[in-house]
Amino acid sequence: MSSTRSASPAISERVLALAGLVQALAQVRRIADTGQANAAVLGTALDSVFRIDASSPAQVYGGTEALRPGLVLLRDYFVRETKDEQLPRLALAVMQLERRFVRDHAMAQRVQAGIRNHADTAQRLGSSHPDVLAALGGVYAETLSHLRPRVLVQGNPHYLGQANVVAEVRAVLLAAVRSAVLWRQLGGSLWDFLLRRREMVAALNAYLD
Repeated sequence: MSSTRSASPAISERVLALAGLVQALAQVRRIADTGQANAAVLGTALDSVFRIDASSPAQVYGGTEALRPGLVLLRDYFVRETKDEQLPRLALAVMQLERRFVRDHAMAQRVQAGIRNHADTAQRLGSSHPDVLAALGGVYAETLSHLRPRVLVQGNPHYLGQANVVAEVRAVLLAAVRSAVLWRQLGGSLWDFLLRRREMVAALNAYLD
């Protein structure tokens, strides 16, 4: 049986959201360690924040090809070839944060309003413009960063002591939470990792092949 047939449409969509999550968090790790992001991957993550009304999971990220780095990272995790041991822990922390976030309806409305308030600027200047990064970082700092336990990002103290780097990390964390929300909306749960692992790998292989 081919890998395409062994993955249900629901699982195929969920792995896109998970790929968006780990792809964003890999950038969080890179920014925290080096002070620099991959421009294309950063753009994919931040664009997804503003695509609140996208018609499909693929459109949230501008197409499945834009998620290729995340799809590879996710497959590496499932076949136990993950090189960054911190990445799965960070992903779990973001998933836990998402559960608290969606239960706080007032906060969810504040975040959505903050994103909409900066949508025109993002469209005019680009989602990865420093002004937009600062704005999205501010949205995260004023809302999600107050939930406990906090998502702790480890990295180079030299870079994590710089306000612009901290704002960029927070902006990309917001993108990661957006992917976690999408994953839940598509029916995802932690049981998928235990009960549907084979289907998820099949879906990942179908996209990567």
